Amino acid sequence: MQEPLPVALTHEPVLLEECLVALAPQDGGLYLDATVGFGGHSRAILEAAQTQIVALDQDPVALAASAQNLAEFAGRVKFVPVNFADFNPEEVLAADFGGFQGVLADLGVSSLQIDSPERGFSWRFEGPLDMRMGRGETTAADLVNTAPEAELARIFHEYGEERYSRRIARALVEQRRKAPFTTTTQLAEAVAQLIGHRQAIHPATRVFQALRIAVNDELGALTRFLERAPDWLATGGVLAVISFHSLEDRLVKWALRRNPELEILTRKPLLPTEAEQRRNPRSRSAKLRYARKPLRNDHDHAS
Repeated sequence: MQEPLPVALTHEPVLLEECLVALAPQDGGLYLDATVGFGGHSRAILEAAQTQIVALDQDPVALAASAQNLAEFAGRVKFVPVNFADFNPEEVLAADFGGFQGVLADLGVSSLQIDSPERGFSWRFEGPLDMRMGRGETTAADLVNTAPEAELARIFHEYGEERYSRRIARALVEQRRKAPFTTTTQLAEAVAQLIGHRQAIHPATRVFQALRIAVNDELGALTRFLERAPDWLATGGVLAVISFHSLEDRLVKWALRRNPELEILTRKPLLPTEAEQRRNPRSRSAKLRYARKPLRNDHDHAS
């Protein structure tokens, strides 16, 4: 018997209307939701036309949640438990797979993960210092308690853009010699005591972001996905990516620009409207970029 899901299955997908404009779902089209989460974007694509969806997620809880939310579309959705960087369409679809009409990746950490204390993603809830999105072996506690000081400083600086990275790393190493860090609140309080509340966000925000990125190799996975995803597109297909911080957005921007097979359709990223930001504060940092694999006659026309 399946365990009950830890949080309510309510979720507002970010930049939804903008994604629908980008993907322009068509009857008979095959679409890839590379980070299905609660299934909000997939639902909109399924409702917009008689489409088929391949839905990926490395988080088994998220996959179970989306399966519940999209149960009414049984037969039109294929759920695959995999990190989008490791997805192989040929292993999942028929040998005559001709490509997706649209590929969408929403890189945000879902509320399903953030609001579940037992997952250890947020400084706001006491829970184990975990942060794994999938079934990886290394937890945030492993990094904090065993990584060398220089490595911790690098993680905080590169992935969290934390200005006090060296100071924080040094203090954590000194503190873990007395007792290991085991909970989110232990770590958050240690960072807060060290650097104080000198900014609008909680002082541990960047440290938590950095550890989450490192635990899940998020930037490495994103790089591999961006290298491979254009090859999954059918002619005329669109690749759309929603990022939530500058590290991700930079990777997306340059990957789309450098791929000669893609036509950029967003000179600047699309941002949530003020109304969406008021309605859904977690959308505030979202940016949508997308590009198309041009039709052959587009190439001919350009030449």
